[in-house]
Amino acid sequence: MASQLLFIGTTELMLIVGIALLLFGGKKLPEMMRGLGQGVSEFKKGTREITEPINEVKDVIKDASDISLKETPSAESDAAKQ
Repeated sequence: MASQLLFIGTTELMLIVGIALLLFGGKKLPEMMRGLGQGVSEFKKGTREITEPINEVKDVIKDASDISLKETPSAESDAAKQ
């Protein structure tokens, strides 16, 4: 249900643009859309700044676990020694 709300068809989009044009006028609407675009851009930049350090730490942990798994002797070699 929620995923269906995110998809807007052409007719609905034209209706929304028409109502916005009537409410705010032709001169104010481009300024508002420009501000909205800048806000979305800042939001993406902020999420990128948050996720990059998290991904770096995740990669370090993954590399460390890969190294420790390679250094750990397997059960077969332990059984062969006995």
